[in-house]
Amino acid sequence: MQHPPIHNHGFNERHEFRFRRHCFKNRSMDAFFAPIPLRTTRTKSPAPRPNSYKNNTNGSSENADRNGFGENQSRSSPCKRNDKPNMYSNLTLMVKPPPIERNLECTLEELCHGCMKKVKITRDVLTLSGQTIQEDEILSIKVQAGWKKGTKVTFEGMGNERPGAYAADVTFVITEKRHSLFRRDGDDLELSVEIPLVKALTGCSLPIPLLGGETMNLEIDEIIGPGYQRVIKGQGMANKKHEGSLSRGNLKVFFVINFPKELTCQQRAAAVSLLGHSG
Repeated sequence: MQHPPIHNHGFNERHEFRFRRHCFKNRSMDAFFAPIPLRTTRTKSPAPRPNSYKNNTNGSSENADRNGFGENQSRSSPCKRNDKPNMYSNLTLMVKPPPIERNLECTLEELCHGCMKKVKITRDVLTLSGQTIQEDEILSIKVQAGWKKGTKVTFEGMGNERPGAYAADVTFVITEKRHSLFRRDGDDLELSVEIPLVKALTGCSLPIPLLGGETMNLEIDEIIGPGYQRVIKGQGMANKKHEGSLSRGNLKVFFVINFPKELTCQQRAAAVSLLGHSG
């Protein structure tokens, strides 16, 4: 007579529990607390704003309860989760470095009419394994008409990346390139024009260059003396005083009189006869 097989469930369960308990007890605790490589968050701002600054908070904490183990939690009870916030995690140690400033040189024409400039930068980037590599970026900067030197354009998070810190910002500071003809005075432009003495005394029509390459004729029917100047309205720098409203300053024309370096006897006599009784 065959007896049915006997299943000792209690023995097998106790044996399996002891086996797991033995393996867990002899397992190295380093396996539970091995560092996990973190991925650095990279923030790119495709639309920079003048004088903008933002402190990103996308960073991760290396010790902050990522596997159910908080730093305040005892390692002897890995199955118990600590629901209290970890006040000493690396998240509280993340800092925002100061922005990296670079000069962006613009001509008077670019600042007056606006333009699009592309700048190549090379920055340090953290890989997933924690290594630092260099990466090239092309940043597009839309220069607005009416910008002045000293205007700042900030790209958030496009600077160097460092462990334990947020990525730095990159700030471009607008500078003015020296012009061969014009000098800027606020919203006005100043231009010096040389004129012969005979035209300064008798009047003339002079071609005056304008910012941008155009010219205009300036009619002069009066005597040009020391300190004489003419003002051409609306031919200076752009000025955005109100939103959606763009005006321009004036162009101030100064005259430099070219006196002859020498005169013949006949010329001297003619000058005396003509001008001897004028003053």
